Amino acid sequence: MITLIKNAELYAPDFIGKQSVLVINGKISKIGDVDEDAVSSLGIDYKIIDAEGALVTPGFIDPHVHFLGGGGEGGFATRTPEIQISDLIQSGITSAAGLIGTDGTTRHLTSLLAKARGLEIEGISTYIYTGNYDVPTLTFTDNVKDDAILIDKVIGTAEIAISDSRSGQPSVHELAKIVGQTRVGGMLSGKAGITHFHTGPGKGYLSILHQLLDEYELPASNLHVTHITRSRELFDDAIKLAARGAFVDITADDTTYEWISYYKKNQGDLSKLTISSDGNGSLPKFNEEGKLIGFGVASTRSLFNQVIETIRAGELSLEEALRLVTANTAEALKLEGKGVIQVGSDADLLVLSKDTFEIEHVFAKGKHMIESGNLLVKGTFE
Repeated sequence: MITLIKNAELYAPDFIGKQSVLVINGKISKIGDVDEDAVSSLGIDYKIIDAEGALVTPGFIDPHVHFLGGGGEGGFATRTPEIQISDLIQSGITSAAGLIGTDGTTRHLTSLLAKARGLEIEGISTYIYTGNYDVPTLTFTDNVKDDAILIDKVIGTAEIAISDSRSGQPSVHELAKIVGQTRVGGMLSGKAGITHFHTGPGKGYLSILHQLLDEYELPASNLHVTHITRSRELFDDAIKLAARGAFVDITADDTTYEWISYYKKNQGDLSKLTISSDGNGSLPKFNEEGKLIGFGVASTRSLFNQVIETIRAGELSLEEALRLVTANTAEALKLEGKGVIQVGSDADLLVLSKDTFEIEHVFAKGKHMIESGNLLVKGTFE
């Protein structure tokens, strides 16, 4: 299938002017002037999207989604549901990494892998992490290194919990072994080999990760730390960790643009910052005694909404804000051909209204998923 998107203001994510984009077989084949007559003369099906008055950006990458749902901290009735392809696409997400959180007993890595493969068939690019909150953590094989080498979709280990009463209360040495094994597994399989950390509200903040970097020969770039907006103290610690070369991640909510402003004003390294949705994870609320007092369900839509809110608030330029959900995330997860618009990259593209930022079109690996605001694809059981 051939698609020509013309007259677009192209953000790749950096602005490169008004350009046409030619997509052939799911890849970006050409950027610039494209002869429509030459495309027509090929004698095969093609589609033309006139993006006059619109912006074209890379599809968003969400590094933290609960494909199988999450929660359960309040009992079996508080388990959240599985993600659906429509949730992701309508949030502008064309690539996502799935994980297991607290519950590694009734949710299984094999089910996570099957769900990821199903979502891939439905149209988006998917990846998964081995492991869960616990240390020792869940694995497909005997260890996280072998998982990364042998399981095609495994790009790292997640979400290892620290500074949280629900964690496995790991020692720094136990964490170093996980990070080291995950890194080597990534090296040998050509993947990120990243360890994605859940950070709780504990007063240890990120001290155990600073200690890990101080005491072990492990590069900071193999760490990706999420939920960093629980407190100002934790956020300040995340800025320090990013300065050492780690990637840090904001879980999108209605305060995201304020945290991003604080990060920038305090010389946080924007190239190390990402945003995720925590999609279909639970949002538990605990009192000081650790008792669950309420919970909600995270929406993937929060990711898109908060990027747009950050742009509208003037906290970041359009290019800076887009990088937090495209190129930065692709760099953190080492996803080649993702998060950018360039010749040879996957045709993961959003066409947004220049005036309202509403989603007009979504392409995932060249497949038209939303056309003129209308969803073209739904999950099998939606």
